[in-house]
Amino acid sequence: MLQIENLSQFYGSSQTLRDVSFQVPTGAVTTLLGRNGVGKTTLLKCIMGVLPSKSGRVVMDDEDVSSMPPHVRAQRGMAYVPQGREIFPRLTVEENLLMGQATKKRAASQRIPAQIFEMFPVLKSMLHRRGGDLSGGQQQQLAIGRALAMSPKILILDEPTEGIQPSIIKDIERVIRALAQRGDMAILLVEQYYDFAKELADQYVVMQRGEVIKSGSGASMETDNVRSYLAV
Repeated sequence: MLQIENLSQFYGSSQTLRDVSFQVPTGAVTTLLGRNGVGKTTLLKCIMGVLPSKSGRVVMDDEDVSSMPPHVRAQRGMAYVPQGREIFPRLTVEENLLMGQATKKRAASQRIPAQIFEMFPVLKSMLHRRGGDLSGGQQQQLAIGRALAMSPKILILDEPTEGIQPSIIKDIERVIRALAQRGDMAILLVEQYYDFAKELADQYVVMQRGEVIKSGSGASMETDNVRSYLAV
């Protein structure tokens, strides 16, 4: 369980997050939606500790992690797949996946979990290719695989469908659904592609101008007219 409690953040004198609060339960997909520039990525960086928050708390399994640096949050089981993937282009696929295990003990970090290749078979066939030589969709699969290599309790994904071909979007959708159904992971998905978010959402949260303006169950997204909050 991940809890965001009254989180606020500023860039200089400009307030970018305004008392943001919601929960991300284990065994479910929580989708975070909103137009560009409403503070979604800023919020994720505050959750991970990459950006400092002005006030509020980030609580993980009843433990306040707000003052912990990013690497400690990762050790606690928080994994982040950033927008734009940010794989290591000069490292091989294998080396990228092993980097995802940097928080584990040395013996464990020498082995890539078999489930990664079950979810993304293409990665096994490309183990020795450099990450930068992969297509955009393959790099996204690699970024998600790298995050999953640490066996996280919480998986945070920032717009995983951005710039990805439809066939790989379907693969990513299948993997996210399977992870949620396993029941041991809380998943926070930031997405602008409404149909993708709707297919996966157990619950949704909508942000506007740095604050939460609407939330509810994934099943009610149509009746709640959530799509209108994404229209330009």
